[in-house]
Amino acid sequence: MASALDDDEILNDDFYSLLNVRREATQDELKAAYRRLCMLYHPDKHRDPELKRQAEQLFNLVHEAYEVLRDPQARAIYDIYGKRGLDVEGWEVVERKRTPAEIREEYERLQKEREERRLQQRTNPKGTISVGIDATDLFDQYEEDYEDMVGGGVPHVEINKMHISQSIEAPLTTKDTAILSGSLSTHNGNGGGTINLALRRVTSAKGWGEVELGAGDTHGPLLGMKIFRNLTPRFFVTAQCGLQFSSRGVRPGVTTVLARHLDKNTMGYLQWRWGIQSSMNTSIVRDTKSSHFTFAMQLGIPHTFMMMSYQYKFQDDDQTKIKGSVKSGFFGTVVEYGAERKISRHSVLGATVSVGVPQGVSLKIKLNRASQTYFFPIHLTDQILPSAVFYATVGPLVFYLAIQQLIIRPYVRAQKEEDLEKQQESSASNIARKKQEAEAAVLLMQESVRRIIETEESRMGLIILNAWYGKFVTDNSRKHERAKVIDVTVPLQCLVKDSKLILTEATKSGLPGFYDPCVGEEKSLKVLYQFRGVMHQVLSGDSEPLRIPKQSHRIDADT
Repeated sequence: MASALDDDEILNDDFYSLLNVRREATQDELKAAYRRLCMLYHPDKHRDPELKRQAEQLFNLVHEAYEVLRDPQARAIYDIYGKRGLDVEGWEVVERKRTPAEIREEYERLQKEREERRLQQRTNPKGTISVGIDATDLFDQYEEDYEDMVGGGVPHVEINKMHISQSIEAPLTTKDTAILSGSLSTHNGNGGGTINLALRRVTSAKGWGEVELGAGDTHGPLLGMKIFRNLTPRFFVTAQCGLQFSSRGVRPGVTTVLARHLDKNTMGYLQWRWGIQSSMNTSIVRDTKSSHFTFAMQLGIPHTFMMMSYQYKFQDDDQTKIKGSVKSGFFGTVVEYGAERKISRHSVLGATVSVGVPQGVSLKIKLNRASQTYFFPIHLTDQILPSAVFYATVGPLVFYLAIQQLIIRPYVRAQKEEDLEKQQESSASNIARKKQEAEAAVLLMQESVRRIIETEESRMGLIILNAWYGKFVTDNSRKHERAKVIDVTVPLQCLVKDSKLILTEATKSGLPGFYDPCVGEEKSLKVLYQFRGVMHQVLSGDSEPLRIPKQSHRIDADT
């Protein structure tokens, strides 16, 4: 079973790593590992008072790990949620006779209760800021009109519209949520605003209902209702109706959406709208790990159109996407293409070029920052000009590359270094404790290691000559960085049994005699060993399993 252990949990105690056993280890394997460490750390084996005290501390750690992993219920919790899962408020009421599956269900129930309590104190703010820019003067101006004007040679770029919207959610109970939203809009000097309050109730696991009240100086009061319902696991329906009050009277509207899963990655939608802008729409959306495809057709007043779009998703860390679409109808034809990319942990930047008849050429820039969206549509020309299309395409790319090199990368690098420094500071006391435990373990291992080496030398077996664990600097471009490693020769030799060393698939910082010398950074284990009188060497990743000796580790005598 996969573990939910994170870096903080590893900094405490990884019980599997401490006992050096597989996560699928049987009771016999756990018992064998426990007995071996007991022989090493048992306080009665040491006469020196200081060594005896250190042995007692390490013995208690090993005993705790064994007691947790040998108990099926405790082990089930630890495997999923780590050591902190054993300390969750409410566990004292859990019956010990329950199965691991029942234990997990009970844990999730307790976690859900805690989450619900936190939910009562949390909102979910969302917002959008849109700023429309008219830049048609850049490509479509009469130069002779500016010859006799002061500053006439400078193209005129202006903001002609703006829209701001914001919403927050306030959980009232575990089933009821209040949603407050508002918006302000202005276009060429004229504007207005609206405010809406919606109350949503989850009626069952299959659906919810919502009542909405709104008011504004542009459309008048609004009264609406919305219902969502899962009819089957593959089919759901959404129905919405509303009454818009204005000086022209009451305007009713109804919208119904039917949706069905056509296969694992494909959805089909049918939409019918009656009211101010009546229409019928059908669409197919296919979303996979590497692509997103949409095809839609609409018959309506005043808009009838056909649209097709495709998006390709690159499998990189920056979640890069390129997209293109074609939309054609009674209004004309529009072709759009663009790209978006993750520029930081919480930010995604995108740019889209829109070329259409009779709309002309526009550039749309969008920045998503957490739950906030910033949108900048820039209208370049009212007609299709090659120069406008070229600059709309190349300009954002050059600008992005410059910003990436001068601002984004230095910022992300500084942010990572700051996060790493905070992590190291917060774990400093814990690491100091682990270092002290590791040093004490090495002292307690000395006698055992001496006997193991004598036995291995007598049979020309496995001798660990040198072993280092931590961050190695092998890239020439990173020579300015300092290697951060610790000597783990003694702890590894202590783990040798019958001329074999087996390390499981777990972080090695939890092994007896080990600690983390560089928290938050990539670590490796480098081992130089002798087997049957021949030198061997291996470099292993921190969480990679390792088994030695191996023929592939052999050092060629000619090198």
